[in-house]
Amino acid sequence: MSQQRTNRFYILSFVDSHIISYPTPVNLNYFWSFGSSAGLCLVIQIITGIFLAMHYSPHIDLAFNSVEHIMTDVNNGWLIRYLHANGASMFFIVVYCHIFRGLYYGSYIYPRGLLWASGVIIFLLMMATAFMGYVLPWGQMSFWGATVITNLFSAVPLVGNVIVEWLWGGFSVSNATLNRFFSLHYLMPFVIAGLVIIHLSLLHKDGSNNPLGINTNVDYITFYPYFYVKDLFSFLVLVLLFSFFVIYYPNALGHSDNYIPANPLVTPPHIVPEWYFLPFYAILRSIPDKLGGVLAMVSAILVLLILPLTNTSKVRSGKFRPIFGVAYWFLVSDFLLLGWIGQKPVESPYIEIGMGATLFYFLFLVFLIPLIGLLENSLAVDPEKKNTSSEEEIFQFSLV
Repeated sequence: MSQQRTNRFYILSFVDSHIISYPTPVNLNYFWSFGSSAGLCLVIQIITGIFLAMHYSPHIDLAFNSVEHIMTDVNNGWLIRYLHANGASMFFIVVYCHIFRGLYYGSYIYPRGLLWASGVIIFLLMMATAFMGYVLPWGQMSFWGATVITNLFSAVPLVGNVIVEWLWGGFSVSNATLNRFFSLHYLMPFVIAGLVIIHLSLLHKDGSNNPLGINTNVDYITFYPYFYVKDLFSFLVLVLLFSFFVIYYPNALGHSDNYIPANPLVTPPHIVPEWYFLPFYAILRSIPDKLGGVLAMVSAILVLLILPLTNTSKVRSGKFRPIFGVAYWFLVSDFLLLGWIGQKPVESPYIEIGMGATLFYFLFLVFLIPLIGLLENSLAVDPEKKNTSSEEEIFQFSLV
């Protein structure tokens, strides 16, 4: 009995310290609600995925018809399927906003480097999970998307063909491929959930960043009852947007060819992935060499891991970095441009535009971030007034 009371005490203490009494910077705005909204999307994906798996048949002769069976014969199956399919898009919308918010407000800067890195790893696993899920309906775009993307691994020197054959489970995309992708797609969300717990632990260890990017150790208030209402409001906005697509435009974010059964003998005129892959797909196609394209596509995500190491700015928040602020919006525009290029055919002028957008993407993340930081640091101090007061003005916005 005493052991049960002790366990109950630890659980209540954990909930209180991490959810109720969690010290929160007083100046957080609604942009800090994207993280909790992403957690809500993950929960929706796991729950709907479990129910879909009860009726799905991972066999090339049955997969497409099993999806149609879910849509027409299972009670509320259409709702579960549309929640899961559109939920992936909502998930990526929220995560992209979360990443770009972190870039603007310097959430990758010390001491939150490990927190940022864990988020990048979660994003990588999200991309892999979403790709495998896209294959499961076994429509035309599912089959040919799996064929094209898995074939990219053949560009890896020495072991490329071995990797491709392992992914396929044979010498072509077949039933073994579908079984493997289904198993991994079912498993990966639980791995992501475990990493999310680690992500939250790192967040609570170092504390939340804030719009001003300054040390707020003496200006904290409890998460409840002051800030949960902002997350709740963000949840309601997300649910309204989510419901709009599920009820009125459930297929708007998908591809029409995926409602045609997979046919290895008929190639679609234009093979494209889901919309949330398009920027990275554009980077892949912008490199003429196959291996170079694969490396560029993977590096486009992995490059985010080096930001905590290459940052040189003494100021954390983009609010107080005018040069960085302008360059940041060029990056946002460039990313949207890459998404637009990714859905266009591989022909001029889209090839040239994609090359230029890819060059700027890497130029910004690898070179401009440290160079702009050095430039802003030099402009922050008047060379004729190198006194203590000016250094203190910089220090109040320095890394903590």
